[in-house]
Amino acid sequence: MRKTYNVDSGVQNGTEIRFLLQELPEELDVNAGGQLITDSDEMAFVYLMDSAEGYTYVLFPKTVWPLLAISLTSEEEPILAWGAKDIRLTNFREELEMLIFNIEGNHNYGEDFSSAVEDLFKEHLAAQ
Repeated sequence: MRKTYNVDSGVQNGTEIRFLLQELPEELDVNAGGQLITDSDEMAFVYLMDSAEGYTYVLFPKTVWPLLAISLTSEEEPILAWGAKDIRLTNFREELEMLIFNIEGNHNYGEDFSSAVEDLFKEHLAAQ
């Protein structure tokens, strides 16, 4: 069974954005998977972490989307606090940007999800 963790909050310190998990991870040996997908039912972006047993999902709910939007203008990939270690989320910004442009006007993701993405990332969408 695939393990899923929820990002509870995040902090910005200068150009660095660091996300915190709601619970301590059980799996300690994971690496950034470099892929971001969506879960429109949960209104979340999902980052895939590689582990020995396959993928572990990290959900970024709507409550932390403002930090996701800020991360798009950063020069560094965001960091995820994974227990006692920090993991830089490889390819996060590129994947997020690709997704928000794909979601814009595309109700295959669900009208509520598409509208929420368009609303929160409207400045980034308009700037491109």
